[in-house]
Amino acid sequence: MPFDRKSLAFFLPNTFTALNMACGFMAMLQSFKGEFYTACMLIVLAAFFDMMDGRVARMTGTQSPFGEQFDSLSDLISFGMAPSILFYFRFLTDHGRLGIVLSFFFMLCGALRLARFNANIDKVKSDYFQGLPIPAGACAVISFVLVSISLPEIATLSVVPMLYIAFYGFLMISSIPFPSFKNSAYVNAHKKQVLMFIFLILGSLFVYEEVMIPVLITFYVVSSLLYVMLNREKFAGIFDWKNDPDHEV
Repeated sequence: MPFDRKSLAFFLPNTFTALNMACGFMAMLQSFKGEFYTACMLIVLAAFFDMMDGRVARMTGTQSPFGEQFDSLSDLISFGMAPSILFYFRFLTDHGRLGIVLSFFFMLCGALRLARFNANIDKVKSDYFQGLPIPAGACAVISFVLVSISLPEIATLSVVPMLYIAFYGFLMISSIPFPSFKNSAYVNAHKKQVLMFIFLILGSLFVYEEVMIPVLITFYVVSSLLYVMLNREKFAGIFDWKNDPDHEV
């Protein structure tokens, strides 16, 4: 039976989600072969498809519980499993069981982050994420890999990569607020300037991806942590729903 317009509208966002998953799967295959740069770019492409599926669903009015769960499963593959395997083959193969545990730890934290998000999807404020989003965690992982490609001596280090992946795993399962910019007053008041800035970032990513991806994710994480530290009172209890009448024990 041919698709009608309504069926096509539901099919389209899930297609982007499937492409997200496909990129994660291909990134793992490239990691097995030692093609680390290609694996990194596939994860970046997965992040693009991840952004598109939600926007297409909102534009077409086709958000659904099925789409939310399908998106989470895809994210776990592309931003949890694929970066963990990539990082393991790049840095941790010589560290035996510890290397396996650390790479699994990152994937586990990503799964817990996604499960918590789904469980609290009606409670979390849209202007702040509870913990580092898993796509940002994946970008942090590929950033370190990209830097190691430009500076191969980094790949010979032992403690630094292990601390790095553990740190970003903890950030994902933490309750530290990270801005989503969805309801930012500055963004809403300066849409043209923000759009121009986004275009500049995209252009720089296209030309200098090995530099810009690490710079952008590091700036986002560090500036977010500093902002939270300097405004502790503002964020006190932001994710505490125990006193919420709708909260179920």
